[in-house]
Amino acid sequence: MKHMKTFLVLLIMMTTLSCRDSATDKKLEILVFSKTNGYRHESIESGISMLREQSDRDNWNVTFTEDSTHFTAQQLQTYDVVVFLNPSGDGLNEDQQAAFERYIRSGKGFVGIHSSADFEYDWRFYGELNGAHFKVHPPTQKGRVLIENTDHPAMEPFKGMEFYEVTDEWYTFRENPRNRVNVLMTLDESSISQFDNDDWRMGDHPLVWWHEYEGSRAFYTGFGHPHEAFKDPVLVEHYTKAINWAGKRH
Repeated sequence: MKHMKTFLVLLIMMTTLSCRDSATDKKLEILVFSKTNGYRHESIESGISMLREQSDRDNWNVTFTEDSTHFTAQQLQTYDVVVFLNPSGDGLNEDQQAAFERYIRSGKGFVGIHSSADFEYDWRFYGELNGAHFKVHPPTQKGRVLIENTDHPAMEPFKGMEFYEVTDEWYTFRENPRNRVNVLMTLDESSISQFDNDDWRMGDHPLVWWHEYEGSRAFYTGFGHPHEAFKDPVLVEHYTKAINWAGKRH
């Protein structure tokens, strides 16, 4: 009986590991979209380089584009996750928006990085998917980001920390998304010393969050303005795990 119990425990462990391996072995198909019709972040190129490097390590097949014609029902369904890497302005026409809505409702993943909040202000579905739209920001400077919850996979690199200090462009949002999303990190506004006016203050200032929207896993991170944001090992792991989570690897 003792040997039988030991055998069963080993069998369960082997099965669990096998399931985990097959989930990781499955190549994630990722579309990275960085079209700009407004402010263009120079760091887009750094973000692309970072994601290209991570694609080999994390078994991704990544397509990088600024061509909105990728947004058809047929093409989008070939991807597990769409990453909006610092887009801006109006980038998709009505047909492309409708195709993307169908894609999201089919249960695929979305990750918004930094100025994904500065994109398609008149498209309500997108605003709700991303979680919030950009309002204003103070000059780029070092800020303290408070860690609210580390239960999400994308928060693993921050475990054991109470806050993370880094230089970035700290967005304020037109609406506070807290009632609609699961907030993971907030900006400590007292750490910001340079600003033109107080319009950027939110009081409660969410910066990183996730939620499930219309059947999709959606993640937003406010990090990503300077080149350094895509070279910082902690933030690189943060983006990478967010994408793997959106692709249902966790």
